[in-house]
Amino acid sequence: MELWIPITIGAAFLQNLRSVGQKHLKGVMGSTGATFVRFGFGLPFAALFVLVLNQVYALPLPRLSADFALWVIVGGLSQIGAQFLLVYLFSFRNFAVGTAYSRTEPAQAALFGLIFLGELASPGAFAAIAITVIGVMLISIAHVPMSWRNLGASVVSRTALIGLASGTLFGIAAVAYRAASLSLGGPTFMMQAATTLLSTITFQTVIMLVWMLWKDRSELARIRQAWRPSLFVGFVGATASLGWFAAMTLQQAAVVKALAQVEMIFTFASTVFFFREKINATEIAGCALIVAGILLLVLI
Repeated sequence: MELWIPITIGAAFLQNLRSVGQKHLKGVMGSTGATFVRFGFGLPFAALFVLVLNQVYALPLPRLSADFALWVIVGGLSQIGAQFLLVYLFSFRNFAVGTAYSRTEPAQAALFGLIFLGELASPGAFAAIAITVIGVMLISIAHVPMSWRNLGASVVSRTALIGLASGTLFGIAAVAYRAASLSLGGPTFMMQAATTLLSTITFQTVIMLVWMLWKDRSELARIRQAWRPSLFVGFVGATASLGWFAAMTLQQAAVVKALAQVEMIFTFASTVFFFREKINATEIAGCALIVAGILLLVLI
């Protein structure tokens, strides 16, 4: 088994934990604060990762370049924008449809990987990407009354377009992070990933901190009051991101993001086994497609 596969699965599991923590924080702070803690409280851990690799494992720090800085800025801003649009979707009654379209990220990452990096996914990988995307979309709209007529109308709905825009920005961010990490050229994929993470998360922390100081200073007080759970979100979020960046240094961003759809299986399993919620045939079909796509990715 190639190394990027277990790294991606581990990162998806940690991201699921981060999402659970952020949902808890939404009860004590706003969307801006809950989004900020993944960056601000993840920053010390990102710095620690680089420090350990440099001091304990004696890996030299990579030399940064203008190309690296450009990709970090593109990736950091795209991710913030994508997250904002995803949160914005929750203000709509039929947000599930928009959220489903935001999950087209792997397919869009394949397109941007070709445009920006000249990377073409193999036919098998592209088929696996398509299968997992369809599976995730089925789960996302499983409880929404749908018919062929409604499905056609939903494609051009406002929520669908916002969801697609979110997926576009997530796809751009994934490709930008891969490009940033590859531009470092060494010394190892882990140091490249850790350096990219530290640079990106520092940039995002500064951007969001300036925004809150300008627009919503009261949010900072709420963040301080919830510093303990915020530390947990920061740790698992930074560790998950290190996994994403490491995997995307080793493999095309689109392929990594397709395998990352396994996160939906983790979320789905939590819903069924811990919250005892009932499942329907559409959700089962969606899970089956995700599993099929993941198996295809692993076996090709």
